[in-house]
Amino acid sequence: MNILLLGSGGREHALAWAIARSPLTGRLFIAPGNPGTAQVGANVALDIADHAAVVAFARENDIGLVVVGPEAPLVAGIVDDLLAAGIRAFGPRKIPAQIEGSKSFTKALCDEFGIPTAAYARFTEEAPALAYVRARGAPIVVKADGLAAGKGVVVAETVSEAEDAVRTVFSGAFGAAGAAVVIEDFLAGEEASFFAVSDGDTAVPLASAQDHKRAYDGDQGPNTGGMGAYSPAPVVTPEIAERVMREIVNPTVAGLKARGTPYCGVLYAGLMIGADGPKLIEYNARFGDPECQVLMPRLRSDLVALMLAAVEGRLSEAAVEWSDDAALTVVIAARGYPGAVEKGSRIRNIEAAEEVEGVTVFHAGTRAVDGRIEAAGGRVLAVTALAPTIAGAQARAYEAVAKIDWPEGFCRSDIGWRAIARVT
Repeated sequence: MNILLLGSGGREHALAWAIARSPLTGRLFIAPGNPGTAQVGANVALDIADHAAVVAFARENDIGLVVVGPEAPLVAGIVDDLLAAGIRAFGPRKIPAQIEGSKSFTKALCDEFGIPTAAYARFTEEAPALAYVRARGAPIVVKADGLAAGKGVVVAETVSEAEDAVRTVFSGAFGAAGAAVVIEDFLAGEEASFFAVSDGDTAVPLASAQDHKRAYDGDQGPNTGGMGAYSPAPVVTPEIAERVMREIVNPTVAGLKARGTPYCGVLYAGLMIGADGPKLIEYNARFGDPECQVLMPRLRSDLVALMLAAVEGRLSEAAVEWSDDAALTVVIAARGYPGAVEKGSRIRNIEAAEEVEGVTVFHAGTRAVDGRIEAAGGRVLAVTALAPTIAGAQARAYEAVAKIDWPEGFCRSDIGWRAIARVT
């Protein structure tokens, strides 16, 4: 079966790597892809925001399954357009994808179906939002309601900081994503990511992970798209995982089905694990990045078979197997990230890094120019290692990082610290 994967980042390289290993995969196309995905499939110059072009390519190349990597095409309804054309696609339709596309959509869903989350209010005007912040106090969380590429969330330690965040949203800094603001109570505890897959009726748990959002060691500096991750997350014990499925994931799937908008695809629950158990911070409608880079190496089951079971409504028959090993990924980013970065610097010795036992280097923001690899984005590489323990995976990952020759890049030196501290 020919497969088309949409996207170009580290998540998509990890997905392409896993898809290419499936015996069900014939030709694998990645649009637009990156130099890493070109190692396991064929990159195609296709604008994934042009749904008609994607449909035409799928028809011309006998595509049996389209896998949608990033959130923007999902929220824009690309799955609806593919299904209308008779092309199977893995990912939610436009309306259920609003669990990521609209913070208030998810909050209303939580209200309706009793899913534990932080108390909140939604505003479309600045003045009442500021009044709410002053009445509620700090710490408090301010979020642009729509998709803001991971940049529309501020955890405000003071009322003044929260006021500034509200003004920023309504100033137009996030475009259409900032047409409304959601203000939430601060949740205390430890964050974790939990992944499940749904066919609209059944939800099957996948695995847990924990990422590192701050740019610098010790969880300092600005928020980023993620500077590293590991899986599994020790804070997500078997008991917590069972509660997440029972209290959060299953009610979400049942609720969306009851609304007449069943959810098919990956459910990525961002959680806060506190003294009273797990609460939902937010949902994403796809695999995380860099979490996908630690999930795929641990997945023993056939990813394509699992996706087909979801698309065909057969998840009740599916069994998902995971390696007992831990995985850890270190993101190497361009200096200046998450701010402006310079592109075009050369990266050497990626192959040497992959010679370290258990290591795979996933490309994110790279490009190939005249046979060399150059930086072409903010987060550039995800150096991922498998080992029996998180500490072992950390040691292997950083051994591999040290072999990469890229003076213009930087990374954190403490990915996995929280998990390792639990056992030392």
